[in-house]
Amino acid sequence: MGAHDEAKLDTKFIDFAKQMNLYLAHFPKHEKYGLSQQIRNSAYGMYGFIVEGQKRYHKKTALSNLDICHEQLRMFLRLAFELGYFQFKDGAIDGGSEKTAAHRYLVISRMVDELGRMIGGWIVADRTKQNPDGGQQREAS
Repeated sequence: MGAHDEAKLDTKFIDFAKQMNLYLAHFPKHEKYGLSQQIRNSAYGMYGFIVEGQKRYHKKTALSNLDICHEQLRMFLRLAFELGYFQFKDGAIDGGSEKTAAHRYLVISRMVDELGRMIGGWIVADRTKQNPDGGQQREAS
């Protein structure tokens, strides 16, 4: 993953964070310091690992932590959807909420999936860079 691709990941994450915060603002009031805070912490932790991965020479640990944090974020968002928190608007259940909830979850899931694909590409590129022959041992002649 080149410097340009890392900038794309940064831009995609910022777009995701804006959308995420918009949706989290509508979660029920009793979840302000619960699941919504956990989602924010995972997302911001992810951003920290993105920066760390961009700055470290040896990226393996940072990228591994980024991948784990991404999966945690995905699971927290799924839990929020299953608990019906995407149905809320300004802390109360919205009318016509099931269709709205599905749409909101679909939008945020696609953004998280795109981030995941970019992270996966970065991990593969880093492995290839560290081991250009793909980890295969050459036979002795």
